[in-house]
This record gives sequence, structure tokens and C-alpha cells, in this order.
Amino acid sequence: MTGSDAAPVRLDTSRPHPARVYDWWLGGKDNYPVDEELARRILAVDETAVRGARANRRFMHRAVRVAAEAGIRQFLDIGTGIPTEPNLHQVAQRIAPESRVVYADNDPIVLRHAQALLRGSAEGCTEYVHADVRDPDTILRAAAESLDLSRPVALSLVALTHYLGDAADGDDVHGLLKRYVDALAPGSHLILSQVTPDLNPEAVAKAAGLFRQGGTPFYPRSLAEFSRFFDGLRLLGPGIIPVTGWRPDPEDVTAQTEGIVPVYAGVAVKP
Repeated sequence: MTGSDAAPVRLDTSRPHPARVYDWWLGGKDNYPVDEELARRILAVDETAVRGARANRRFMHRAVRVAAEAGIRQFLDIGTGIPTEPNLHQVAQRIAPESRVVYADNDPIVLRHAQALLRGSAEGCTEYVHADVRDPDTILRAAAESLDLSRPVALSLVALTHYLGDAADGDDVHGLLKRYVDALAPGSHLILSQVTPDLNPEAVAKAAGLFRQGGTPFYPRSLAEFSRFFDGLRLLGPGIIPVTGWRPDPEDVTAQTEGIVPVYAGVAVKP
């Protein structure tokens, strides 16, 4: 496991962490009272939070399946989150057991559970990198130990970009994603989802405010802002669309009747 020999990282349970808040919304057990408190407060002002977490997870499953069926055999998942089955490698290796998967996350709890992410197929490979998305050099260097970056890779950043700011905020999320995409071979896929204010502005603004009060920067983006992530890439149909509508399975069609989910999703291919 890449990064397993690094110095131990102190687990801070005094402040909520977005991966653990997300875990609570998914019904997981790997969260703390401070995470549950924030998750409940956000849910009180934005009733779509649980629907959104579940919809994002299902979108990841569908997008990975599409990439695998298109012949992609290498996957880099950044902002992995706490393991919730089926994990990305299970979806990919169910279609192609030889698939190679590298996970990356900066949450010590994810590091603690990384062994659950490494139980892949005998034919394939699963690895974990303990690193921050803002450090592409480290992540790409570690990923290259398991993946052949001269061949297509599916790069997944599901429900992550809304935690990253723009250049004025010190993150330059668009430039950051360009660095990752530029390092990948033609034919690679980019899988993204992002909270938007377009579909439920008042509730999303309140939820963003609560995240920020809890110490987590949060940046909902409009359709135009989200679309910029795919500049220079070829979007797969149906293009950029609310997450439950992206090539929906029957479960997603049913979920659409529960109400809106203020999240955009898209998958694109590098020419």
C-alpha cells in the first residue's frame, strides 16, 4: 500500500470531515458525533443531502461501468472516501478482472480502512495512496507505480471539486484538474460530479454556509463553471446533466421521483 510507511497521521475528531459526513449520509458507521452533528444540520436545511450522497455513489458505479465496457482497464480514484460496497474496484473488476485501480485520499480514517479497498481480484491490482488531491505530483508519481500512464486511465473525482476553490481562493481547481488530465494518455476518461446552486439555490447556500462554519471550504458551481472542467475533452452522452439523469439505471429513475438532486455529473474522453 503506497504511503503505508509514512509517519502516522493524527486523527482529528474535534472537527467534522467531509468524507465522514458523507459516510453518515450513506448510513455508514465510520463517523464521529461531530460529523453526525454537521450532517444532521445540513440535512435540516437541505433535504436533498442524503439523496445527493446516494445519487453520487450510484453515478460512480454507472460511470465506471461505462469506462470498463469501453475498454478502460486502469482507474485512478481521487477523493475515495470511506469504503462503501461496492467500491470502484469491485465495479471495474466485475467487468474486467484484470483492471488496475489506485485510490487516493487524505483522510486518516480512509487510510485506516484502506485494506478494505485492496481486496481486489487476483488478476488485477488495487493500491491506495495517502495524499491530498492538491498534490498531483505525489499522486501521479505513486499511481505510476501501478498504472501505465502511457495507456488510457479513467480518472474519477466524484463529489470532490466542490471542496476545492478557484485561483482566487488559493486552489485553482480548474488548473489542478488540467494537470491531472494532461498527465493522462489519449482515450482516458474524466468522471466528475459537483454540487450546483442552479437547481436549489437557497438550500445549497445554507448547506455551504454550514460546511464553512464547520471548517470545510465549500464551492457550489454553476453549469458554466462546471462545464469548464471538460474543456478540450469530448463529452459522452447525455453530456452534463443532473446526476440522477446520467444514463440512469431503474433505481435512478425511481430516485428521480423523490425530488431534485442539486448535483451535475459528466464523463468525457481525452482526444
